Amino acid sequence: MQPKPSYTYSDVAKMIDHSLLNPTLTDRDLEEGIALALRYDVASVCIMPHALRRASDLLKGSDVRSSTTVGFPHGVQTTAVKLADTEQALRDGGQELDMVVNISKVLSGDWTYVEQDMRAVIDATHAAGQKVKVIFETCYLNDKQKIILCEISSGLGADWVKTSTGYGTGGATIEDLKLMREHAACHVQVKAAGGIRDLDAQLGVRAIGVSRVGATRTAAMLDDARRRLGLEPIASPTAASASPEGY
Repeated sequence: MQPKPSYTYSDVAKMIDHSLLNPTLTDRDLEEGIALALRYDVASVCIMPHALRRASDLLKGSDVRSSTTVGFPHGVQTTAVKLADTEQALRDGGQELDMVVNISKVLSGDWTYVEQDMRAVIDATHAAGQKVKVIFETCYLNDKQKIILCEISSGLGADWVKTSTGYGTGGATIEDLKLMREHAACHVQVKAAGGIRDLDAQLGVRAIGVSRVGATRTAAMLDDARRRLGLEPIASPTAASASPEGY
């Protein structure tokens, strides 16, 4: 007999930020992705900035939060541009913003610039009552740089530290996640992104204290969770309701 799972469906569904960031996604793809996130009742939809207002409208009244990126994917925009993007995202209904640190400045050791850049986005977002995830892009950094970023993020009151954009040379690793959980303050959560492709990987990072994962294979992961929990599968939409006009 298989042991009873130590999690509920909500435990795993509310870990997932359903990622809709591939630049080749069409308007129809994006709306279908939002509908999928609603059916599976995930934590959030992280969508391209131009589609955030539409996503916020479709998610209104649900428990799925609207999210987008700032400084994606390399973080090298000026602080003024990041701040303008933050303010636009907040106007468009963004509730969680995933910002990329300036990777060039991190590698240069210009920590004053890095901190001021992060502070601008975090302070503006918090002033609006919303939350920020700080993306390190760990594949390009050494452990000392990751630890310093954890310390800066903690001091600035970031809501999450996050491994990756999913568009670098590597994604989340157990070693990086353990390092980030150890060195980020207890009030800062940890998000794994890049490489979380199945339920076992999700459960593995959950076991070391990760509270969110970025995922594109959301349906497969949560279908597996429901199967293991003995729950009915999530019904697929009918042809009529699968069209944008059906939302």
